[in-house]
Amino acid sequence: MTSTVARVILAPRERQVLEGLADGSTLAAVALDLKVREGTAAGYLKLAKAKLYGMGDLAAALAVGYATEAITRPELLDPTALNLPEKQRDLVPLVAQGMRAVQMATKLNRPIGDVRRDGRDLMANLGGTPDCPKIRNQAHLVTRAWQYQVLTADQVIAWLP
Repeated sequence: MTSTVARVILAPRERQVLEGLADGSTLAAVALDLKVREGTAAGYLKLAKAKLYGMGDLAAALAVGYATEAITRPELLDPTALNLPEKQRDLVPLVAQGMRAVQMATKLNRPIGDVRRDGRDLMANLGGTPDCPKIRNQAHLVTRAWQYQVLTADQVIAWLP
C-alpha cells in the first residue's frame, strides 16, 4: 500500500460477497454461489461497506477495498493495450467515488449528454475482448479500471475522509 490509510479487515464472508460482486455478478448469483440466502449476503455487503469508510455505493466500496487491500486485488492487465481518451479516463475516479452522470457532469463542467456518451464508450473500451468480457455495471468497471491501472490506490486514498 502506498499511503498511511489503515488497512481495513473484513470478515471472510464480507470479503467473499464483495469479491463476488467485483466481476459484475448480481447479489443473487453471489449468494447462490456462497450457498447463503440473498438477504444474508446483503447483510454481509452492508457490513463490508460500513467498514470501508462507510461507502454506500458498491463501486466505491470496491475501489476502497482494493486500495486498502481489504479484498484481493485483481490480476493486472497490460495498460499499453488500452487506448482511453482523456475524457473517458477523467470519469474513472468519479465512477469509483460512486458519482452518477449528473454529478460527474457538474464536477467536470461538461454537458450531461457528453458525460453519458463517454461513460458508455468507457464501458465499451474497458470490455468486449475475449480476455476482458463486456462490462456489466459500475462495480465491474472499477475492477477493470484497476486491472488496467487506470484507477490506483493513490487516487482512491486521495478522496477518502
